Amino acid sequence: MSLDLHHRRPAVGVGVSKGHLGGAIHGERNAAAARASALVQAMIEVRIHGRGGQGNVVAAYLLATAAINHGDHALAFPAFGAERRGAPVAAFVRMAKQPFRRRDQVAHPDFLIVQDEALLHVPGILDGLKPGGGVLVNSRRAASDLGVEGNVQTVPASELAIEHLGRPLPNAPLLAAFLLLSGALPIDALKQAYSERFKGATLAANLKLIDTAAAQVEAGAWQESADAASA
Repeated sequence: MSLDLHHRRPAVGVGVSKGHLGGAIHGERNAAAARASALVQAMIEVRIHGRGGQGNVVAAYLLATAAINHGDHALAFPAFGAERRGAPVAAFVRMAKQPFRRRDQVAHPDFLIVQDEALLHVPGILDGLKPGGGVLVNSRRAASDLGVEGNVQTVPASELAIEHLGRPLPNAPLLAAFLLLSGALPIDALKQAYSERFKGATLAANLKLIDTAAAQVEAGAWQESADAASA
């Protein structure tokens, strides 16, 4: 199951005289190929790793909804297969300024979000991360203590969630930290996504949790990577 959140825009017609039809068609095909290539490059791809019961898929949907709230196009979906509580699971998000059709799993993410630091020792979790890509880990430890090379950041998401929600649900703090680090979307877009899903005291607690988590990381630390992905 996937959540397809693409905007739909009207097609634009192009008038071509009969004498130049062949050349125009050839030129249009080349232009279309160039546009398709540019759209693939102008896309941010995120892979979220967690365990069954942590809200892995919900996190992907919330991030995609936040992208749409910001006026972008987005697609979120889980990995295929049954989800067992506690078993490793993955979900994927693509975000872009223009419409896209890619629905395959994210093999080469720009960013990884890891909801359980123990998953870092599971083979394949870090596979395919693009050069310069960022890894955000739910951990109270410093990134340098995790034994993972690269652009790694940590946030004590479960602890913050227990403090604000009474349960170790890491989604809100991880998504907030990711957006602050990458600058991919404004925090207000994420808050709007939460307001569409939750109400009352639960919403208020999550919004406060988002602000608390955002203050835990350096704003814009991954901005260069996000800009390169969406350029």
